[in-house]
Amino acid sequence: MLFFIELGTRRVHVAGVTEHPDGTWVAQQARNTVWLLDEREADTDLRCLIRDNDKKFSSSFDAVFESEGIKILRTPYQAPNANSIAERWIKSARNECLDLILIWNETHLRRTLNDFADYYNHARPHQSLDQQSPVPRTPPDTEGDVTCRQVLGGIINDYDRVPNNSVMASV
Repeated sequence: MLFFIELGTRRVHVAGVTEHPDGTWVAQQARNTVWLLDEREADTDLRCLIRDNDKKFSSSFDAVFESEGIKILRTPYQAPNANSIAERWIKSARNECLDLILIWNETHLRRTLNDFADYYNHARPHQSLDQQSPVPRTPPDTEGDVTCRQVLGGIINDYDRVPNNSVMASV
């Protein structure tokens, strides 16, 4: 799996999943991700990319980001704390999702990771963001029934308030 995470907002972008990643595949996923980030009006200015020293990150991978004016920063060898936010996302994805689901194939893994990333970006509270999600939500209503939305087939239960219809009708 190849993913990108914005440090400031903690927003995750799952770039791709493959059983046999190589330099060509990683460079293509980088191109696809840059195109997607260009299409959405990014509220963050992407200035640098922190990556590890894996051989799969070839010069063509770096060139994709450098052509966009993004500086490449390599983490020091054997220093997982240098990329702690990405390491924490991996732990969350494993503990809250992948350890609880029997993955059948690559397509199933891709769909599962995209669903989890969507939940992570839009609904999951983060301590570092004052219990907000990476994509800001509207504050919850203080009145109304609490509903449960099941994510990933019920592995995650997401609770929210729906406005009380009787209160809305009297206004």
